[in-house]
Amino acid sequence: MSVAELVQTLGVSDMTIRRDLSVLHQRGLLEKTYGGAAAIPGNALYEPGFRAKSVLMRTEKEAIAAAAVELVEPGMAIGLSAGTTTHALALRLAELPGVTVVTNSIPVADVFHNQGTADATVILTGGVRTPSDALVGPIAVTALRSVHVDLVFMGVHGMYARGFTTPNIHEAETDRALIDAGRRLVVLADHTKWGVIGISAIASLDEADTLITDGGIDEDARAELEPVLNLVVAQPVNTERLGDRSA
Repeated sequence: MSVAELVQTLGVSDMTIRRDLSVLHQRGLLEKTYGGAAAIPGNALYEPGFRAKSVLMRTEKEAIAAAAVELVEPGMAIGLSAGTTTHALALRLAELPGVTVVTNSIPVADVFHNQGTADATVILTGGVRTPSDALVGPIAVTALRSVHVDLVFMGVHGMYARGFTTPNIHEAETDRALIDAGRRLVVLADHTKWGVIGISAIASLDEADTLITDGGIDEDARAELEPVLNLVVAQPVNTERLGDRSA
């Protein structure tokens, strides 16, 4: 619906509609469009764009990124999948000396290109670009099969009792190749990802060594997760240092 239609239907001001749409967008309940808003589809193939996802759960993603960076030591080789949570982690990793980053994410590569230390090494796979700015497909898979990293940090579209999922079949294949390239897998997923099921499986819960999520995760989810993997619940952090770069 357009803003004008909502103003007429609800009998409130244009400013009120725009403010309320912004709040609902931030909560992940709708997607703002030029001059209006659209419902978020609930099917297993729906894949929101990077920009749409970047405004959701920003505080939670920052907390997850702050916890994740504690696992990294200078000089490590790190794999980073595409996603807005891994992008938040990239902003922190860019400050560490001597890291090597392997990624299929264009925004993650941009972080290290623009803000990384002089001794950072970035390996960006080729591939076909998805709505979430991931590079996927045979070229990406071939590139990932030729590397080995110490840690893989992976963002996911959804997770449930059987594992981690994505709405993009080609991205699932690429993510699995990235997992195979790493010694350990750390999944980064805020609490809203629990119960979301994409069409394609990336990995089962027990394939991950650690899941870092936020305090919004409910007790039922914890009961499913804690017996299977190391569950880290991140607490909110002060994002003033990073400012709007966490988008």
